[in-house]
Amino acid sequence: MAGNQPIVIKKVKKVSGGGHHGGAWKVAYADFVTAMMAFFLLMWLINTTSPEQKRGIADYFAPAAVSTSTSGSGGVLGGTAISTEGARSQGSKSIIEQLSPETPRTISKEPQEITEKTQAVKRIDLEVTEDALAQAKAIRERAQFERAEQSLRQAIEDLPELAELSKHLVIDMTDEGMRIQLIDQEGRSMFDQGSKEPNARAVRLLEAVAKIVQRLPNRIAISGHTDSQPSGDPNYSNWELSSDRANIARRILSQNGVLQDRFARVSGKAGSEPLYQDDPDLPGNRRISIVLMREAPVLPPEHGL
Repeated sequence: MAGNQPIVIKKVKKVSGGGHHGGAWKVAYADFVTAMMAFFLLMWLINTTSPEQKRGIADYFAPAAVSTSTSGSGGVLGGTAISTEGARSQGSKSIIEQLSPETPRTISKEPQEITEKTQAVKRIDLEVTEDALAQAKAIRERAQFERAEQSLRQAIEDLPELAELSKHLVIDMTDEGMRIQLIDQEGRSMFDQGSKEPNARAVRLLEAVAKIVQRLPNRIAISGHTDSQPSGDPNYSNWELSSDRANIARRILSQNGVLQDRFARVSGKAGSEPLYQDDPDLPGNRRISIVLMREAPVLPPEHGL
């Protein structure tokens, strides 16, 4: 009976890729991700490149210029030539102009604008030059004043008769220049009471000052000062007394080698500018002030002849 059993045939249907869960979507997703990466990369490049680089990229992808001219002039041996215009050069010059890079055009400016900018540059250069000259002049002048001060103090120390007079000498720097002051000390005055004539110690100091002052080119301002006490003579006040003392100091300097044209001014201040403002009656307020002025040196008399 076994031979009468029916034969059963099974057909197995194989579905590749798992049906609707196959791998085709992966390819589509990969293409999408690739496109997005390319898009964001393009956005990043556009944002980071300069206008010149963008122009260069655009020129790179631009199609090459193609000449619309025919070969030659259409006749026998009608080829093109680069250097000669005419029938034989048809299209050659235009091709060169199209393929060659464009020459940047020079931006023309108005003559007035160019002149103003040139003048501005010249003014800046002039200001810088003047500042440098002023600084160099100030440094040279300061060095000269320092050497003059050292020389004067050394001259006083080298002479025994002047060493004791060093307390009468005060040297300082002011806005006007280097100031040398011959100051009275308690019990040791430079002028006798009420007299315009200097005593021996004042004359020696003035002579020592003259030897140093004559080495420098600066002009000189001399002023005489007294204390606030009245002179005691109604016809001869401290104004006349201080003026006469300053003029006599000028005369002594002149007699010891200082040229006359070096003197800028000689004045008497009486007690109007006390050295010790808290006590205008102190003997130290009686003094002769000699200032080497900060200004252009005096030109020699023969200059300009």
